[in-house]
Amino acid sequence: MRPLPGDRNRTTAAMIRVDHAGEYGAKRIYQGQLAVLRRRSDAATVALVEQMQDQEQHHLDTFAGLIGERRVRPTALLPFWHVAGWVLGAATAAMGKRAAMACTVAVEEAIDAHYAAQAAALPASEAPLRDTIERFRAEELEHRDTGLEQGAEDAPGYPLLRAAIGAGCRIAIAVSEVI
Repeated sequence: MRPLPGDRNRTTAAMIRVDHAGEYGAKRIYQGQLAVLRRRSDAATVALVEQMQDQEQHHLDTFAGLIGERRVRPTALLPFWHVAGWVLGAATAAMGKRAAMACTVAVEEAIDAHYAAQAAALPASEAPLRDTIERFRAEELEHRDTGLEQGAEDAPGYPLLRAAIGAGCRIAIAVSEVI
């Protein structure tokens, strides 16, 4: 697809597009997890996941604002990420709290690498965007650390689960930058 006329820089537009899609997917993962965890887990776990979801919603709102301000075309894959994110969240939560936390760790590790690369690539003229990405990156690392503290590494099949979800995230990033 071609960028909208307001896209000032294709690289920056792709960053905003994929970050918006990623934060949307993350919100949906947490919504799927909460749909299961509210029935099967303790109140403390639910509160942790709700807190992470609230941060993802703030990230999503920020990137949605940038999409509008900069007239960046959002990814055409949002309907797919709507379903895929929720299913991933619900499926991992159905496997138990530790698997849900393993999902969080895998997603946040992929996002950490992604945001680090973006921050390094942004020119000085995009300092406000870089600052936003770095701030969100720090919050994503807090989510990863929360997942680890909550026993993610003790989830059945953790190495495989982490690798598969991480690979899926990297593919989603690559596709959402373009489509």
